[in-house]
Amino acid sequence: MAQPTHALFAEDAFLPAGWRRNVLLQWDAQGALTAVAADTQAPAGVERARGPVLPGMPNLHSHAFQRAMAGLTEYRANAVDSFWTWRDLMYRFAARITPETLASIAQWLYVEMLKAGYTSVCEFHYVHHMQDGQRYANEAELAQRVVDAAGASGIGITMLPVLYQYAGFGAQPPREDQRRFINTPDSLLGLLDTLRRARPEHGALRYGVAPHSLRAVSNESLRALLNGLDAMSPGAPVHIHIAEQMAEVGACVETEGARPVQWLFDRFDVDQRWCLVHATHIDASETTALAKSGAVAGLCLTTEANLGDGIFPAHDYLAQNGCIGVGSDSHIGVDWCAELRLFEYGQRLLRRERNVLASTDMPRVADRLFAAALDGGAQATGRAVGALAVGQRADWIVLDANHPSIACDVPDAWLSSVIFAEHGENVVRDVYVSGNAVVQDRVHRDQEDAYRGYKAALGELLGR
Repeated sequence: MAQPTHALFAEDAFLPAGWRRNVLLQWDAQGALTAVAADTQAPAGVERARGPVLPGMPNLHSHAFQRAMAGLTEYRANAVDSFWTWRDLMYRFAARITPETLASIAQWLYVEMLKAGYTSVCEFHYVHHMQDGQRYANEAELAQRVVDAAGASGIGITMLPVLYQYAGFGAQPPREDQRRFINTPDSLLGLLDTLRRARPEHGALRYGVAPHSLRAVSNESLRALLNGLDAMSPGAPVHIHIAEQMAEVGACVETEGARPVQWLFDRFDVDQRWCLVHATHIDASETTALAKSGAVAGLCLTTEANLGDGIFPAHDYLAQNGCIGVGSDSHIGVDWCAELRLFEYGQRLLRRERNVLASTDMPRVADRLFAAALDGGAQATGRAVGALAVGQRADWIVLDANHPSIACDVPDAWLSSVIFAEHGENVVRDVYVSGNAVVQDRVHRDQEDAYRGYKAALGELLGR
C-alpha cells in the first residue's frame, strides 16, 4: 500500500542549483522528501508557503547547558582574562547542572535554534555524571535528557557523547572540577550503547562520538574509541575540538612533538566522517591537509570571538575547496546569519578587503557561505539534511514575504540582504522539520512551556 504523501507549494525556493520558481515539495510519512519539482503549477488544495523557502541550517556544534550561562561571564575577574579563565567559570557552572535543569535548558535552547532557522543540531555532550563524579543508575541519564529535549522541541539531533579522560597533554590526571566529564573508552562506549538502545536511531536522530580534544585523550584511547565505534556503528560521525588556542598548540608541540592537526593526520585516517571544531590556529600545511581530507572545519564564530580564540585562515582554506559548517557552541548567540556574517567580517578586518570569501564561480559571498554551511553542516550531522532534494529530510524555513530583507524583487540578492543587512525582526517566519510545522508566525508550538521551564532552571542554578 502506498505511503501517504504531504505537499507544500512555494513560489520561490532555494534548491541545490539555486533559486527556482513555483516549486512543489512532497514528502512521506517518515519525513523524507519524495519529490521536488520546479516550474510547476500548484495542485488544487495544496498548502502554500507564506514566503521564500530555504533549506534548514544544520548547527554542527552545541554545548546545550552553556546557553544558561551566556552573558554571565562578561566581567573581568582576573588581571588577564582569557579562554582559560572563562573555562574555570564554565566548570563551576557545569558542577551545578542537574538532569532536570539540563533538560529544561536544552529544550529552550532548541526552541531558540528552531526559531532562528536551525533545523538540526550536533550536541557535543560531555557532562555525564553526578556532581560528585559518581555514575547515575542510568549511565546515559544526562545524554538521554538532551535527546528527549530535542525530540520534544522537534529539532533533528546528532548526539555525540564525549570522551574526556585527561586534564592535559601527557595524560595528566583529571582536575577535581572535571570529575563529571571523565570516562574511559570502554565506559564511554558503554554509555553510548545504553543510549542507543533506549533511544534508537531514526530519521531525526543519529549518534556518533566526540573525543573532546587531543589534550583530553591519548593516542591509545582515541584509537580504542574509534575501533569500538566502528564495531557498533561503522562510519558514524566523529567530532573533536582542535587547535582552538595557541596555548593548546604550544603544549602539543612540547609534549607530542607536533602541532595538533599535524599530529592527528599523522596517526589517523581523517576523512569525511570527521568534524574538526575550531581548528583556529592551523599553519599552511595543516590548512592544505584539512582541505584535502574532506573533513569539516566546524566554525563557531560568535563563540570564538567571545572567547578571544583567533581567526581561522578561511581565505586560503576555501581557495583549496575546504569544507566548512557553522555552530553556536557556547550559545552566546543563536543565529546562523550572525555566524556567517562574522566569518566574512573577520576576514575583512584581517585583510582590509571586502567580499573576501566570494569566489569566481560564486561572486555573491552570502550565497557561497550559505551553500557551504549547508553542505558541511549536513556532512557533520551524518544525516540526510541540508538540501531540498529527493531523499533528504523535509526540513526547511520559510522567510517572511513582507520582511524588509527581501523587499527587493530580485531573489539572487535575498541571501545577501538576509545575512549582511539587519532589519530588526527575525526574517524566519515558519520552520518545518521532517515535514512538521514546528514554528509558525515566529512562534514555536511549545515556547511558553519551554521558556517557563528554562526560567525555573535558571532560578535553581543561580540560587534565586
